Amino acid sequence: MAPVGAQRPEMWEAYAAAPPGEQSEPFWRSLFYFNVYRLLVALLLLAVAIWGGNLWFGSRNLTLFIVANVAYVVFSVACFVLISARRSFNLQLALQVAGDVGFMMLLLYASSGISSGLGLLLLTTLAGAGLISRGRLTLFFAALAAIGVLLEHTYEVLQLDAPETQYVQAGLLAAAYFAIAWLAHALARYTVASEQLAAQREVDLANMEQVNELVIRDMQDGVLVVDERGVIRQCNARAERLLGPLPRGRGETALGEYVPALAAQFGAWRVRAGVDAGPRTTFGGNISARFVSIGGSRQVGAVIFLEDQSRIQAEARQLKLAALGRLTANIAHEVRNPLGAISHAAQLLQEEPAVTDTAARLITIINENSHRLDRMVNDVLRLNRGDRAHRERFKLGDFLRGFVEQFSQIEKIEPAVFTIEHATDPEILFDRSHLNQVMWNLCRNALRHSRRGPASIAIRVAEAREGSIVKLDVVDDGPGVAPETRAQLFEPFFTTAAGGTGLGLYIAREVCEANGATLDYVETPRGAQFTVQCWAG
Repeated sequence: MAPVGAQRPEMWEAYAAAPPGEQSEPFWRSLFYFNVYRLLVALLLLAVAIWGGNLWFGSRNLTLFIVANVAYVVFSVACFVLISARRSFNLQLALQVAGDVGFMMLLLYASSGISSGLGLLLLTTLAGAGLISRGRLTLFFAALAAIGVLLEHTYEVLQLDAPETQYVQAGLLAAAYFAIAWLAHALARYTVASEQLAAQREVDLANMEQVNELVIRDMQDGVLVVDERGVIRQCNARAERLLGPLPRGRGETALGEYVPALAAQFGAWRVRAGVDAGPRTTFGGNISARFVSIGGSRQVGAVIFLEDQSRIQAEARQLKLAALGRLTANIAHEVRNPLGAISHAAQLLQEEPAVTDTAARLITIINENSHRLDRMVNDVLRLNRGDRAHRERFKLGDFLRGFVEQFSQIEKIEPAVFTIEHATDPEILFDRSHLNQVMWNLCRNALRHSRRGPASIAIRVAEAREGSIVKLDVVDDGPGVAPETRAQLFEPFFTTAAGGTGLGLYIAREVCEANGATLDYVETPRGAQFTVQCWAG
């Protein structure tokens, strides 16, 4: 692959700097068609002179008119020979325009001068010459035509007693020549600017294409580009390492022939509507696919991103190890204060001769801090329970009704505080004890911030993605989460409750991820809402 922008700008600069037509075939092609127009005009005038009857053309000297037209035809044919030589473009164009002016003056003289209207034919000639030459010598050609018209009419006034009042008509025609020449010059400049811009855009697009190829080639994820027929249009090296080498020398390769499992996922993705949500399915071991539509329609095609889950899991394990290191330091800091309180209370208790009221209070302190330490240690131990998830299929409605009853008894609240809303009773694939742990954490937070009235906590169940994903929402009627703390909700040891450890939501999300589910906070106009998305059973 050539360096980006290394060749095309030099080619464009050479094209812009070279004289028009010396190396560019389009200039010669334009000159060829310009000469075709000249030949057709000469043949048409000759036919009019022979079979035109009482027309103005050739009214003064029909023989001269016919001879001039025959010479004009010969001149046009000779120009074809010169054009085929592909030499001296500017000189050939100047000679052709000068020939047009000369022959047209002869035809004017043979047709009673300016009143014949033949001078108007030079307007087309000047416009064509200006566009072909890209604005070069356009005013010179106009001046040549204007001088020819004025000289021809002056000769008629001096030698043939033509009316002097026709100088006005000749002057207007000369002015029209300059106007057409200037217009052609302006259009030519606009054309040149457009060509330069198009050439620069071509360079930019070529550079962008090369950059895209470099980026796609060096991506850590595999990339496949598939069209609307399921035919692979592009494939990077990483995708071939994940899926195997792409067949070569067979023309088009269909995705179904290359990776049938991926083709099935692609077909299912095309028929689904809406935005994909929830966990991704894997195939071929630890490879997951993500589809991004090309343009605004999935029917046009897609870019398929392939991710190696084993690599991602390894990176996640490294991140968890780093997080556990920070976690251990924080736990040591948190344990230091309770241990100090326990030690101090024990020392004071030892100094008392008998269990007095003071001793009872110190014993209470010991118990409270012991419970706090126990809860913190248990939370830390639960961090690794996600690796031992044992998912099973069960009805979510029955589970939620049993959970609400158990939660209400332990927390000593009325079951009417909860309301369960579900149109269907789907099955889910989840570790039952893990889901109980997640729901207990979410409902305890909701209870703490809610009004504790009837239906203060709503548990909603809904299906998404044609029943393949189940959404479980826990919503309370409290004040909600402050905007400045939402970004830290799932960070370890972040809490707004007195005496809390700040590990509840962090562990709940870890447990959900171990079960292939997600846990997120959803902004609502009122209250707080946490959503669990998991696979349907």
